Amino acid sequence: MKQALLSKALAFTLCCGVVVSASAQIAAPGRVPVRQADHIAAIVNQELVTAFEVEQRLARVREEAANARQTLPDEAELRKQVLELLIEERAILSFARDSGVKIEDPELDRAVAGVAAQNQLTMAQLRERLRREGLDYTRFRNNLRDQMMIERVREREVQSRIKISDAEIDAAIERQRQQAAAQPEIDIAQVLVTVPEGASDAVVAERRARAEAAMARIKAGEPFATVAREVSEDANRERGGQIGLRPVARLPDVFVTAVANLKAGEVAPTLLRTGAGFHILKVVDRKDGGALQVTQTHARHILLRPSAQVPAEVAVRRLEEFRQQIESGKASFEALARANSEDGSAPLGGDLGWTSPGSFVPEFEEAMNRLPLGGISAPVTSRFGVHLIQVVERRVVNVDPKQLREQARNALREQKFDDAYNEWVRELRARAYVELREAPQQP
Repeated sequence: MKQALLSKALAFTLCCGVVVSASAQIAAPGRVPVRQADHIAAIVNQELVTAFEVEQRLARVREEAANARQTLPDEAELRKQVLELLIEERAILSFARDSGVKIEDPELDRAVAGVAAQNQLTMAQLRERLRREGLDYTRFRNNLRDQMMIERVREREVQSRIKISDAEIDAAIERQRQQAAAQPEIDIAQVLVTVPEGASDAVVAERRARAEAAMARIKAGEPFATVAREVSEDANRERGGQIGLRPVARLPDVFVTAVANLKAGEVAPTLLRTGAGFHILKVVDRKDGGALQVTQTHARHILLRPSAQVPAEVAVRRLEEFRQQIESGKASFEALARANSEDGSAPLGGDLGWTSPGSFVPEFEEAMNRLPLGGISAPVTSRFGVHLIQVVERRVVNVDPKQLREQARNALREQKFDDAYNEWVRELRARAYVELREAPQQP
């Protein structure tokens, strides 16, 4: 019930530690000072939750709900849910300490440097900003260490709970075969001549004439890709108009119908008119359903990890700025990834290499699969942080049985992660010593 009422963004903050506005006093799990006119709201094992922190989190929840246009429960229920989330965080942190999870100083130093970089600050400027906000630098490091401990123990404990049987893998592979048989794939290229909405008859006639001239060039033997680069007005023009191999379910129905009787290499004999304009379509390749093949993707990304010091909206805003810089030619994806990404791929310019379906968490993979070649995503949030994704190449490869099973195992593991995580948190919460405190009476 609680997880259903609170947004996905709030569930994400539980994984990443306390998230508050950049200008607010930062309060982290287990190291929250009790302030004047403040009081202890709960004790969880050896950890404290203060009323001040509850108010901070409530403000954060309201802000995120307003940004996402989501409806929250009434005030009493919302306060109860927020306090319960903070109690769960303390239970995780307490378990991490007791189980010996440690973050060594060199790793913490890199994380602190990453916070400074995300905020476009030098280390000296970061210290000064913390001083102005009334936060001791040592406490700041301890807060960040606690958040990293929570994330590390979560990954370790939840992954160890997920069990995948051979029977489940066999069933998943069979489902994949059935889906592939039902969903053949087509690689289509197009030349698009756009027609503005509400265009006059004269404008429509001029646009049609331009599309017909392009069609005449293609029928005369000129390479389709050459005409597409010179004439087409879509995002794929630099790739010769090629959209890429996609299941027919992910292509517009009018496209599928228009090329239904075409073989690979053939061009639709007539123009297709849609709301976007006039299309010339070519079938580049067809993949029959049922074949043991997968479309692999060569992608790269920039990862920013939201935290108390770098709220999620700051990470999103930074990645939006990066995307604008890349698209305007002011910076390269690789350079920005090397300088900013909080991921092991950073030294490689964010390069993730060739990957098969099921290699990434679903939200990352779904966003990646929607991108055309060379396309850059909007910021994408996963349990690891916020990503900016670019697709470099795609290819279709045969899958050997071992690879197919590993792919199925990874996909099943991702499907089971949320349930395993929620079960683990419930167990920690049930075992934890929790004492709720009432607000002191005013004199």
